[in-house]
Amino acid sequence: MPISVLMPALSPTMEEGTLAKWLVKEGDTVSSGDVIAEIETDKATMEVEAVDEGTVGKILVDEGTEGVAINTPVAVILEDGEDASALEGFKVGGGVAPKMEAAPAAEPKPDAPAAAPAQMQVAAPAAAKSDRVFASPLARRIAADKGINLSGIAGSGPHGRIVKADVESAKPGAKSAEPKKPPSAPGGGLVGSLPDPRLYYEEGTYEEVPLDSMRKSIAKRLTQSKQEIPHYYLTIDCELDELLRVRKELNARGEKDGIKVSVNDFIIRASALSLMKVPDCNVSYAGDALLKHKHADIGVAVALDGGLITPIVKAADTKGLGQISAEVKDLAARAKDKKLKPSDYEGGSFSVSNLGMFGIKNFTAVINPPQSAIMAVGAGEERPVVREGVLGSATMMTVTLSCDHRAIDGALGATLLQAFKVLIEDPLTMLL
Repeated sequence: MPISVLMPALSPTMEEGTLAKWLVKEGDTVSSGDVIAEIETDKATMEVEAVDEGTVGKILVDEGTEGVAINTPVAVILEDGEDASALEGFKVGGGVAPKMEAAPAAEPKPDAPAAAPAQMQVAAPAAAKSDRVFASPLARRIAADKGINLSGIAGSGPHGRIVKADVESAKPGAKSAEPKKPPSAPGGGLVGSLPDPRLYYEEGTYEEVPLDSMRKSIAKRLTQSKQEIPHYYLTIDCELDELLRVRKELNARGEKDGIKVSVNDFIIRASALSLMKVPDCNVSYAGDALLKHKHADIGVAVALDGGLITPIVKAADTKGLGQISAEVKDLAARAKDKKLKPSDYEGGSFSVSNLGMFGIKNFTAVINPPQSAIMAVGAGEERPVVREGVLGSATMMTVTLSCDHRAIDGALGATLLQAFKVLIEDPLTMLL
C-alpha cells in the first residue's frame, strides 16, 4: 500500500514550515536513512530522512512552498512491487502515520490534527464588517469640495481604498455602485485587531516585502508574550572598570591558547551565577506550577538578517569564561548559517540581549517564553560618579531586567539584580 509522507514536526513549537528543497524526484528509489528533503523552519534548515524503503510515486508539494502545516501530505512512496497504478483510488494521508523524520528532530505533536494537502486552497475568512470609509487625504479633500458622499464611492485603490480618480469621476449627489470590499487579509483584512496598513497608503508609494517564516514567528511570539505575560522592569547601573581590567589580563594570558573573552561572556557567567544565588528567579511559569530549574541555561540574543534568534548556553553556571566564550561563538556562527538544532534554542531559563555595541545606553526587552526573565544590556561608557562626596568618573553600564510578574515578584527580581551587580563589579568572585 502506498505510504503518505507527511510534513514532520521538527520541534515542539513548530506549526508549519517551508519545503525548501527536494533531494529526490518522482521515480527515485529511496532507502531508510536517505536524505530526501530539506525543511526550513523559522529558526533553521534541517535535513529530512526517509524511514521506509520504496519508490517516490508522487511529489505533492513543490519545493519552495511556504506555510506547509505539520502532518500535511507532501509526497507518496510506493512500496516494493508497486507501480503508479497503486495510486488510483488511494486516499492521500488517509490515517497513515508520518513517514518522515528529521535528523535530529523532536517527536511530532501527538494530538496535532491531520491537515489538508498543501496544494488545496482554503477559503479566506470574510472581511471584517465596518462602516469606516478608507480614502486618501487628497480624495477626501476633493470630495468635500464637490459635496460628494464617500460612502457611495467604489474605491479602485489597493484593498478598495478610494483614491483621487474615483472622486473626480463621481458626480455631486450621485450614488455610485456599492463600494468594493477590500480583499481578505489574514484576520479578515486586519493586522491583529488593527486595520491592514495598506488601506492608508497610495499604491506605488511603498514596496511590499513578504514576511518570511522567521519574521512571522517573531511577530507571533512577541505579540503573545506582551499580551499574556505581565512584564515589569527593573534598572540598575554597574561599574565595569574592574571587569575591564580583569578581562584584559585574562585575554593576555589566554592569547597563546586562542582564548579571548568578551564583556558579554562575563555578563552570561554573572547572570548564571546570580540565578544560582537567587534560585526562586530561575523558574518558568507553567499555569498551575512553577518549574524551578536546577541549572541556569542562558539564552543569548543573536541578530540575523531579517530576524533574531536566542541560542542557549546550557548549564552556564557550571562553565568557565573560556568555555562560555567558545560556545557563544559557535552558537552565533551556526545561527547565522541556520544550522542550529531545536535543542540549541528552545527552552532555557533566562536570556541576555546586549545592544551595547550599537551605543544604546538602555532599553527594555520582551521576555522569551517559556523563560520568566530577560536582561537588556546597554553600552559601557564613561560617566561622572560621586564617591564619598568626591566627583570622579567610571565606566558604567546600565542593565534593565524584564520579569514575568506571575513567577517573579518585584522584590525577588530586585534581589537578582543586586546579586548580578555584585558579581559584575567584583569579577574575580566569578572565578571562585
